[in-house]
Amino acid sequence: MLSPAAFLRQLFDRAVEVADPMRSLAGFLPDRPRGRLLVIGAGKASARMAEAVEAAWGPCEGLVITRYGYGRPCRGIEIVEAAHPVPDQAGVDATQRMLALLSGLGESDTVLALISGGASALLCAPADGMTLAEKQAVNAGLLASGAPILAMNTIRKHLSRVKGGQLAAAAYPARMLALMISDVPGDDPAFIGSGPTVGDASTAAEALALVDRWGIALPDSARAALARSGVVGPDDPRLSRVRNVIYAAPAQSLAAAADLARESCEVRMLGDRVEGEAREVAAAQADLARGIADRMGPGDRPVLLLSGGELTVTRRGDGIGGPNAEFCLALALALGGHPRIHALACDTDGVDGAAEVAGAVIGPDTLALGPDAAAALARNDAHGYFGRIGAQVLTGPTLTNVNDFRAVLILPPAG
Repeated sequence: MLSPAAFLRQLFDRAVEVADPMRSLAGFLPDRPRGRLLVIGAGKASARMAEAVEAAWGPCEGLVITRYGYGRPCRGIEIVEAAHPVPDQAGVDATQRMLALLSGLGESDTVLALISGGASALLCAPADGMTLAEKQAVNAGLLASGAPILAMNTIRKHLSRVKGGQLAAAAYPARMLALMISDVPGDDPAFIGSGPTVGDASTAAEALALVDRWGIALPDSARAALARSGVVGPDDPRLSRVRNVIYAAPAQSLAAAADLARESCEVRMLGDRVEGEAREVAAAQADLARGIADRMGPGDRPVLLLSGGELTVTRRGDGIGGPNAEFCLALALALGGHPRIHALACDTDGVDGAAEVAGAVIGPDTLALGPDAAAALARNDAHGYFGRIGAQVLTGPTLTNVNDFRAVLILPPAG
């Protein structure tokens, strides 16, 4: 019989497996188009998506940008690796090359765009007048602000020359099919990778209001760029030949994990679009789990709470942070060593925040194993704490990205 930690890891692995592009993408491809075909893409899953395309269609012309370490072997499509979550010059150079490939396409040409989470940083073309260093500073400020992902992506769109429909507009009049893996709450294609192939109705004034609300420092060049925003509206004729399809989403992965868990547990789904400050969501789920534990008797089935979405961390200290690890550490503190509650929280892309760690697992002994968990949480150093006690979840590149996965297991009392 599996230990609670091994059982939770099994569920997480199942959620990741279901979202693997090699398992699911081919069913959403049409017959290979006639005429010139160009495959482009960006995101942490994009190279794996390109690999799946060539498995179905054979070698293709194109260029895809993915995170360092997330490249895959392709026969025709060029894979470029760049930095995430803060962009670098490799991403800027590759994006410029992608725009050059799109220029001059005709009505008989077809573009297949492969978009997944992470494209916001990897597909990088700073707005006119902004330097890469300024773009990097803004992105770092966004990540530390605690702003929800939808707010961050709205701001990013208005400080870019490719986001908010602008990449698709650059390909006009070619046909475009955009296949997407969703990593955003609500699965709105306009916010996956900041919507490079999707028109956006938000205004520069709305973006500036979000900047002010979340206290994000903007250089003068960025404020000037907002006034010149090139975001493409939803009704722009240059988007008339674009079709956007989400073929993999968090709900599918959570459902697969739930199906596996039901063999031994009662599963309660808390939703695939949970947002908020990691430690606040942890406190709420701790209260829920304790209440369930208090009502359980010997012989009852274990209860599993499953949730997805994207939590945030407001940077207060000098730790490595990471919303999944912070959720786990805050949950452990709120539970106070409860003897019958275990949990796991991980990012399905294998990277929690800026750390090369998927997340963490906790149990009744989590607080007893390490020194001063409360101080670690105050410093946003959850990754450091779990590293010291050997409770990190390490996957390496998962080659997909359907957002966070959280599972809280409540066991019945012994008979």
